[in-house]
Amino acid sequence: EGQLVESGGGLVHPGGSLKLSCTASGLPFGSYDMNWVRQAPGKGSEWVSGIDRRAETYYMSSVKGRFTISIDNTKNTVYLQMINLQPEDTGMYHCAGRRSIGTLVAGTVQSWYHAWGQGTPVTVSA
Repeated sequence: EGQLVESGGGLVHPGGSLKLSCTASGLPFGSYDMNWVRQAPGKGSEWVSGIDRRAETYYMSSVKGRFTISIDNTKNTVYLQMINLQPEDTGMYHCAGRRSIGTLVAGTVQSWYHAWGQGTPVTVSA
């Protein structure tokens, strides 16, 4: 159902910053809660952040104060601004959308979502 395309990943040093983007097409973007989920090598998936239809934002504890999720409904795009990146933030960052039920319900696997992007890689290394 629809397509999500991420961009903005890369290689940064610890303490560096990146801004990820995810643009949606072919789905009713205004009816979706949007999330970022990351998969690190040798680790399970982690839900990182989400934004619901009321623009309420949610974060996993280890990224609070460092990551900011935002949305531009005119561009069907969700962003993840990341500052003070650390090696433990390394992973493939996937954009994931789920039809809103009024409150954001986070998940860590693709099957939980109605739309899932291929991901953009983030590597934090000295």
